[in-house]
Amino acid sequence: MSTAGPPPPVPIPGARLLFSLDPGVAHLNHGSYGAVPIGVQRAQQRLRDETEANPMRFFNRGLVDRITHARRHLARFLGADPDGTALIGNVTIGAAVVLQSVGLEPGDEVLCTDHGYGSFALSIDREARRTGAVRRTLTVPLTATDEEVVEIVRAGIRPGRTKLLVVDQLTSSTARLFPAAAIAAVARERDVPVLVDGAHAPGMLPVPVDSLGADFWIGNLHKWCFAPRGTAALVVAPRWRSRMEPLAVSWEEESGFPKRVEWQATLDYTPWLAAPVGVFTLRTLGLDRVRAHNAELAAYGQRVVGRALGIAPADLIEPGGPTVSMRLLPLPAGIGTTFPDAIALRQRIGDELGAEVAVNPWRERGWLRLSGQIYNRADEYDRLAERLPALLATLG
Repeated sequence: MSTAGPPPPVPIPGARLLFSLDPGVAHLNHGSYGAVPIGVQRAQQRLRDETEANPMRFFNRGLVDRITHARRHLARFLGADPDGTALIGNVTIGAAVVLQSVGLEPGDEVLCTDHGYGSFALSIDREARRTGAVRRTLTVPLTATDEEVVEIVRAGIRPGRTKLLVVDQLTSSTARLFPAAAIAAVARERDVPVLVDGAHAPGMLPVPVDSLGADFWIGNLHKWCFAPRGTAALVVAPRWRSRMEPLAVSWEEESGFPKRVEWQATLDYTPWLAAPVGVFTLRTLGLDRVRAHNAELAAYGQRVVGRALGIAPADLIEPGGPTVSMRLLPLPAGIGTTFPDAIALRQRIGDELGAEVAVNPWRERGWLRLSGQIYNRADEYDRLAERLPALLATLG
């Protein structure tokens, strides 16, 4: 099969052996749930064993300090202020914390874009029902330039009404890279706080969090940082830290942010304590090397699968640009245009083709999202390209 472009990157030797993934499946959707290296799994299991050997000792003798140490290590990796960073379970939890802390009132609006993650919209709507605020959504074309995106946001902000602006750093459904720093600067001019959803940023994007200038930033470390699932970070600008309210009150309530948000009694803290091992693994492999490999491999997958779907290389959409490890392909018209249909198609691809991918509906069209990670090989995308058209043909 002609790849209609440059070859995929040379595999990183031994990388696949670092994971316990089923070798009979092509795992082409790292972006959704990540994959935890075996060494990180073992580190977390040792912590679980420590917990169960003496729960009283584990929870009551130095655990808060151990969490603080892990947080400081992870915050430095993210380029964030450790004293303004709280470890949380995932970005959706972080969004809920921010939404209930900014003080929404009747008549206020939370402004977002139509590229935002679905659970964020649900979180905003729930808080809006509780407070009398509203959610307003800006339409941003998939192929808009950064300058056009900034102008859309600038025109959409309504001073005096817009209480919070929510913007993605890298979108989940459309793999679109947004000019988050420029958007945050526009919002600051109008004194509107900004929440940046950086779910896919840690480990993939070489952008220090503090350089974005956001009031709030949240990101998952279990996707591209090899941390155990249930590890994320909420970074808060100094002027907001005293106002951050946890979802549930704990014994660290009087300690202030970040401990009052982090400490949730008998939560399983082993993912956070093991997360630095994931960062160590990433750095040992070579951070720049991994990023370049993954982005090139995702681009290769987009080319070969796109060619199989009849999409010429010149027509491929790259909303994230060349440095992003996720790529997008439009599905034939009428396929995967609703969430139930997208889920059904994703499951059929997994069951019948032995490939795990992401399928999302967006603007009344179905989209296939492919990821690239160090455990992937070029032939996995080749096999998907060979077999996917026949499966799609059965859907009309």
